[in-house]
Order: sequence, then C-alpha cells, then structure tokens
Amino acid sequence: MTDRLMPEPTGLTIAAVERDTGLSKDTLRVWERRYGFPAPARDLAGERVYDEREVEKLRLLKRLVDRGERPGRLIGLTVAALQSRLDAQRADVVAGAAGPATQGFIELLKAHDLAGLKRLLRQRRERLGPARFVTEVVAPLNTQVGEAWMRGQLQVFEEHLYTEAIQGLLRDTIGAVPAGRADDRPRVLLTTFRDEPHGLGLLMAELLFALDGAHCVSLGVGTPLWDIVLAATSQRCDVVALSFSGCMSPGQVVDGLGELRAKLPAPIELWAGGAAPVLHRRAVAGVTPIASLAQIRAELRRWRDFAAKP
Repeated sequence: MTDRLMPEPTGLTIAAVERDTGLSKDTLRVWERRYGFPAPARDLAGERVYDEREVEKLRLLKRLVDRGERPGRLIGLTVAALQSRLDAQRADVVAGAAGPATQGFIELLKAHDLAGLKRLLRQRRERLGPARFVTEVVAPLNTQVGEAWMRGQLQVFEEHLYTEAIQGLLRDTIGAVPAGRADDRPRVLLTTFRDEPHGLGLLMAELLFALDGAHCVSLGVGTPLWDIVLAATSQRCDVVALSFSGCMSPGQVVDGLGELRAKLPAPIELWAGGAAPVLHRRAVAGVTPIASLAQIRAELRRWRDFAAKP
C-alpha cells in the first residue's frame, strides 16, 4: 500500500505578501506568533505559503493599523467587519476633507472632462494664490480622490488623470515663482526613497519652499539612499526633505531614515513629511517630522533663526 501524496499548497510567498500588503516579513512573523494570524501553510521546502483570503485580510489590517488602530484588536474580526470599519473611517476622512474650495472636481473627473478640471484648478489657484491653493485645495482634494479610488468610485486611469493634471499645474506654478539667488538659504534637497514612487507631495512641498525663499534642488522620486547623501553634499544643501505617501512599510520608513541620518553630515538637517502615519508615531533621532504642509514655514523660520545666531 503506497502513501497518498498531499498536493503542495499554492499561494503567495512571504516576499510576495510583503510587496502586496506593505507589511514587512518581520511583522507577518510576529503577528503569526503572537496572534495566530496569518496561519500560512508550508510548501515542500518548509517555506510559508499564504492563500488569497489571508492576503485580503492582511491588506485591510495594514490600512487600519496605518490609521492608528492596534492589530490585537483587529485580528479577530472578519474581512467583512474590517471592511466596514475601514469604510466608516474613510467616510469620516472624506467628509472632513470636503469643503467649498474642493467642490466640483470629483464630478469633472468622473465625467472625464479633463479640460474643465484643469480650468477649475487654475481658477482656484488664481483666486486663492499658490500657497493657499496647495493647502486648501490640493491637499484635501488628494485625500478625496485617494479615498474615492480605494472605495471603487474612481477607476485607476481617472486617478492617474487627476494626478497628471495636478502635477502639471504645480510644475507650472513652481516655474512662475521669481527665481532667487544661488546663495539663498536654506538650500533644500527634495526627493523620495527608492521604494517611494509618488511625487505629488514632493511638488507641493517644493512650491511652498520656493514661495518662502528657499533654494530648492529636486531629484524627483525613487532616489537610492547613498545618492541622496552624495547629492546633498555636492549641492551644499542645508536640509534634505523627504516625502512619503504611505506605500512603504513602517519598518522601511524608520530604518531608511535612521540609515540616512547616520550617513548625512551632521550639519545637514533631515525633514520627513507626508501620509505615512509612522512618521508621527515613532520618533527617529535627528529627523524632524513635518506633520502638515503648514509646518514648512515654521521650520524654515526656525532654521533661519538658528543660522543667524553668531
């Protein structure tokens, strides 16, 4: 009588789950040990294999944890309960972001009226001025569009149309800011880490830095860590400013900032802002967290006051 061979389990490897959900391998292992979830099968080589249902739940857990909830209180909930919890939070966020300054944009986007969308954006910019346009229109509108996309109310291509329209307008606005002198201070290097592909927050910050008289050097998105150090040194920068969208895992953000801080010359300040909640929950020595775009002006004032001291 022969033993019956069990089929090898199919699913995603732990590396694939890390890429899909944004949860680090260490976090997945800790949750498995501490909470009993996820409970992956093992392939013939003894490696973890996660099924799609587990991965779906992990995606929801990641989003809720990023919003400040504790995993121990969420693990036992069903996928449906987690989704309901997330939907309720999103509704609150969208309601808080909505206001007169952002009315009409989502409707134009859904109607695929790109010309009308750009026209309304320009009108808001002219009426409010560039600084208020960024803080009162672009920032809350980004939240509305992101939440609408995550709820399935916008298609991927519609979200891309919006992003391209905003990026084009921000670049035009930055180009219209009167050029300062090469010795304007501080000199600010703007970029994102290699695994952070989103650059909208970077452009918003660059515009506010430029309006306040800082000399900006932008590398765009996805810069390897050592190249950030080389660029900051060669460009004689006083500040390195990084933007995070929330797509990187908390461990990647914290470890990357710690490593960059250790490699940068001590006089160069390191500022980090954006949508990654870990920036404001876990302090990284030598890194200034930027909680909102409005904080940029205050930090520039602080830097200049310090630099002016004999």
